[in-house]
Amino acid sequence: MSLSLKSSVKAVLRSWTNYAYNHSADVRDATRILKSVEGYRGKMGSREKKLCDDYAVEVFGHKHFAHWLYVYTAVSGKFKEGWVPENYYGSVVVPKLQGRYGRVSESRGLNAVMLQSDAFPDVLAYVNGIFFDTAYRFVSPDSVREQLFKEHERVVFKLDSSLQGKGIYFFTRESFSIEQIKRLGNGLFQRVIQPHRLFAEFANHAVATVRIFTVYEDNGEVAVRGCNLRLGSGDETHVLSRTQIRVPIHIESGAFHDVGYTAEWRETRIHPTSHVAFAGKVIPAFKACVDTVTELHKKTPYTRCIGWDVTVDREETVQLMEWNAWSAGIGFHEATQGPCFADLGWERLRNERGS
Repeated sequence: MSLSLKSSVKAVLRSWTNYAYNHSADVRDATRILKSVEGYRGKMGSREKKLCDDYAVEVFGHKHFAHWLYVYTAVSGKFKEGWVPENYYGSVVVPKLQGRYGRVSESRGLNAVMLQSDAFPDVLAYVNGIFFDTAYRFVSPDSVREQLFKEHERVVFKLDSSLQGKGIYFFTRESFSIEQIKRLGNGLFQRVIQPHRLFAEFANHAVATVRIFTVYEDNGEVAVRGCNLRLGSGDETHVLSRTQIRVPIHIESGAFHDVGYTAEWRETRIHPTSHVAFAGKVIPAFKACVDTVTELHKKTPYTRCIGWDVTVDREETVQLMEWNAWSAGIGFHEATQGPCFADLGWERLRNERGS
């Protein structure tokens, strides 16, 4: 086989692999969401669809980026220039702006050394066969139970790289098992947070999380670009992606939008379990939440985009549950609040070396 032919074959394989691993699942998700939104909004017009198709090809280089633009258009009711497709963010922006540093946030046990913040409700970590506390002091397996439950009735254990509410386990003194932790693998123990009364109105069992999306900009400033509240439903112990309720939050004031969305992206003005309305509500201690995450992002400038999951407890203290520098999506922000990133020039990243 000639060198030129080999190069061509490799280019095709790279192109196919990139699509298979970075786009197929996203296209399926976008298609499913679009079908749900069109179920109550009506079919998107051919003109809007063509605008999405043309924009995807001209700005981002491929038509498969149009599928998330369809979703954004269906949700907002019209096409808007400046949107960034979810799968473009995941396949181009994240690798280019985060690189391997973006994976750091998936190692939960590094919270204390990386960010050095009392906002984390961390207690102990289990990594590579050993237990240690937030000062990275060794904890003997014989004393782990006492360390965990001397001040807490329940703790939560989060596996590294846990996503969408999966990989989360709750323990009491009686149910805790060293053997089970060793089987589960690396992860972090946190105390169970008692939610602020406003959040408890909606769902008392699952702790509500405020997702604040920040960007470390080229000038060294950190800016909040999107925000939404994630609520559990039913009797679930924590928020799960498959049943969550999301409410867009005004990034300047912390006020709820009047309309929230189910996991199927269907609009609702009330929480489906508690029947409490979203209109008129404001995130408690919202400025403190924003100040906390923006200051912490300055400690990790190499992770340019971060989705922070924070909550506020009964004493109105900010609690930072986790940070996501690799897997935090932008699709919901763009559809309900966007374009959120139009001025950042992300569309040019596809032409940079290494793409």
